[in-house]
Amino acid sequence: MSANSFNARSTLHVGDESYEIFKLDAVEGSARLPYSLKILLENLLRTEDGANITADHIRALGAWDPKAEPSQEIQFTPARVIMQDFTGVPCVVDLATMREAVRELGGDPARINPLAPAELVIDHSVIADVFGAPDAFARNVELEYGRNRERYQFLRWGQTAFDEFKVVPPGTGIVHQVNIEHLARTVMVRGGQAYPDTLVGTDSHTTMVNGLGVLGWGVGGIEAEAAMLGQPVSMLIPRVVGFKLTGELPAGTTATDLVLTITERLRKHGVVGKFVEFYGEGVSAVPLANRATIGNMSPEFGSTAAIFPIDAETINYLRLTGRPAQQLALVEAYAKEQGLWHDPSVEPEFSEYVELDLSTVVPSIAGPKRPQDRIVLAEAQAAFRRDVLTYVSADHDAEDGITSVDEGVAETFPASDPVSVVDGEHPLHEVVGTATKVSGRPSKPTKVTAPDGSEYYIDHGAVTVAAITSCTNTSNPYVMVGAALLAKKAVEKGLTRKPWVKTTLAPGSKVVMDYYDRAGLTPYLDKVGFNLVGYGCTTCIGNSGPLPEEVSKAVNDNDLAVTAVLSGNRNFEGRINPDVKMNYLASPPLVVAYALAGTMDIDITSDALGTGSDGQPVYLKDIWPSEQEVEEVVASAIGQEMFAQDYADVFAGDAQWQALPIPTGDTFEWDPESTYVRKPPYFEGMKEQPDPVTDISGARVLAKLGDSVTTDHISPAGAIKADTPAGKYLTEHGVERRDFNSYGSRRGNHEVMIRGTFANIRLRNQIAPGTEGGYTRDFTQEGGPVSFIYDASQNYQAAGIPLVVLAGKEYGSGSSRDWAAKGTALLGVKAVIAESYERIHRSNLIGMGVLPLQFPEGASADSLGLTGEETFEITGITALNEGGIPRTVKVKAGEVEFDATVRIDTPGEADYYRNGGIMQYVLRSLLRK
Repeated sequence: MSANSFNARSTLHVGDESYEIFKLDAVEGSARLPYSLKILLENLLRTEDGANITADHIRALGAWDPKAEPSQEIQFTPARVIMQDFTGVPCVVDLATMREAVRELGGDPARINPLAPAELVIDHSVIADVFGAPDAFARNVELEYGRNRERYQFLRWGQTAFDEFKVVPPGTGIVHQVNIEHLARTVMVRGGQAYPDTLVGTDSHTTMVNGLGVLGWGVGGIEAEAAMLGQPVSMLIPRVVGFKLTGELPAGTTATDLVLTITERLRKHGVVGKFVEFYGEGVSAVPLANRATIGNMSPEFGSTAAIFPIDAETINYLRLTGRPAQQLALVEAYAKEQGLWHDPSVEPEFSEYVELDLSTVVPSIAGPKRPQDRIVLAEAQAAFRRDVLTYVSADHDAEDGITSVDEGVAETFPASDPVSVVDGEHPLHEVVGTATKVSGRPSKPTKVTAPDGSEYYIDHGAVTVAAITSCTNTSNPYVMVGAALLAKKAVEKGLTRKPWVKTTLAPGSKVVMDYYDRAGLTPYLDKVGFNLVGYGCTTCIGNSGPLPEEVSKAVNDNDLAVTAVLSGNRNFEGRINPDVKMNYLASPPLVVAYALAGTMDIDITSDALGTGSDGQPVYLKDIWPSEQEVEEVVASAIGQEMFAQDYADVFAGDAQWQALPIPTGDTFEWDPESTYVRKPPYFEGMKEQPDPVTDISGARVLAKLGDSVTTDHISPAGAIKADTPAGKYLTEHGVERRDFNSYGSRRGNHEVMIRGTFANIRLRNQIAPGTEGGYTRDFTQEGGPVSFIYDASQNYQAAGIPLVVLAGKEYGSGSSRDWAAKGTALLGVKAVIAESYERIHRSNLIGMGVLPLQFPEGASADSLGLTGEETFEITGITALNEGGIPRTVKVKAGEVEFDATVRIDTPGEADYYRNGGIMQYVLRSLLRK
């Protein structure tokens, strides 16, 4: 019950129903607040308990100073938690382990139970092994169940063992698309109360739901577990960036072009740790699908959330997706009663202001390794030729482009198809003896023989993966229909994908295939190779599956810098496919277009994509669908009944899911032979009271890293290679190479995950120059020889030597991977010293008992002369035992001394650190009740 200090409790009547609400206008200053802060204000009013949440907190939010730096801590209580299976399995593993820990400490295991609705969508496990075939979907699902049976049995047990925990089974859709299409309430109803739907999720793209007017963001799995167990999220009242939209998107542009433009703008502006809120007359011109696309990309520009307010478009979308009439009426009535309904004539107060005229957006892609690196489509070829120089090996003569090639290469390679042995009008290559002279870029045409005996050539820039994937765009019917119409026109012209391109279609929900089928577009996608491969994230998270064997061999034997084009939100190095060096984000129609072209070394806006069946060149403009064509299909092919039918019994699953045998009981029966789900060591030896915090002495550096090291670089992700510590572990436990599966699928096994931490194939540890991947130097041995990071960490821990990590700017950017922090902690790292952090990873480090420190302003490891070979002493940490948070601590590294800023930002985070982590804090809190 709320203390109700402001007498805000009231009743809202909607139709025949009545709901208890907490009126925002009871708080002075609430009317001028941005939409997002109004939601936080209601949260405080409803959960005011006089202890953690007081009247002073509520007054502070009402009196918010938009220009002030965040300093006031508040406790936000999300209405629900959402998870995907990669990050959700460890959550359930931890809850199961906490039940045993409670029992061992004399408590009742059943007290470990979600107190807020928790929903998990299995979407990260399907791999696009099979593609370009009518039965690709069925075969990939079969492979998925075969690989993940143990995990799925465990999740089914969790669904029966824990109250308020539901699982959306495999083959249904992507978590964020399922969230906006079905799970999101916009206004929650619980215990007779109506209040704004809010959430945290174990995936950074939880922000997709911001497009529906729902405030939520990604957190680490450990923070999500605390939220499930009733712990509020400690946060500072944020700065809010107002993003004003005017005008309308011009013809020929897509939501993808818009979101890449916004990502570039906001990265440059600087919004890390801030809320972004869209307002202005242009908001009404942005369809809900486009709003969700923008919200989804919030982690790419670094904000905590990127929210649109509720308006008529919100209601229309809720109606389209099958929400009940009473819910629609409640959302509209509640929003208008509380001042949450968007009025374009009103401009709230914001901390900072950004503006975009939608009419200025132009077709774009982003790459080759970061989503904020936008490239105007017309300049994409020039950008590729510039960027490829950093990816080719030294034997290429990049200056004049002379490289050796096989005998018998055709005399000309047209720019529209530079790696096929065909004639053309735009020769890119001029044969010079047995070498090839290339205009403006290195070249290494390499012959490939396909299984059917046909031959072709691939070169740097060849598109080897073209994937319509990720909820970012597959939730948007405009770009999805656009892609299908482009495929239809291409087929009618006689074009298809190039033979070296792996083409995949992985929609975010079954509704997509429903409207493709109704519009008669599925056969055309199939004919250009975009057969359905699964309902899941697939390529966007690295589950692209292997390239055809002959393509992979040609790429690796000749060190080719080949490319991937995908409609996802992430294109970090090493993420998409181990054979692919350069990754580009593009709209679904452009993904199809690049599959037809087969190369990034093309001006796709003016060069021919290929030759049609009539012998004439076919250009992008010839097959690009008009806005009217797209809108006609969307209007005629998408109906409310599709959503109602596909989500009617979404938690039940198919016969394969229901047939999984599961154990029973409050505590899980761990299988000692399992290589997927193992009991983690977090609570071993835990006492009812934590030991005092200590300083760090005699520490060594495990890794010295540069700028923009992402959680993809840190956390185990992608395929498991046989010659790595993780691969050796699985082999030793009787797992065949073909059954290794991905790191993500094995997140429930800490032994695999520790061995894969800091093991990304593109990680460059500066302590071990000349290496790439999970290597360091082991100073427990004479001379500090190069060693696997895992092996070195085991030696350091056996010797009782603590470890530190040194890093540059934006450390831990990217997905909210809790294993980036869990693995760091289990490797024995006690502190990270970086130039700056992304929000989620910094929080996750604290949640695992790792101290995040920051170099002095303007300083770095290099400017201080640190090599990583020093021994570190960190003193002053013990001040935390006195209840406060020291602003700085003393760091002595060899002969170098400096003051490092302590990045424990709130009292709540300090409590987590004192307890050794957030899980230990929650467990002790529950035992005290």
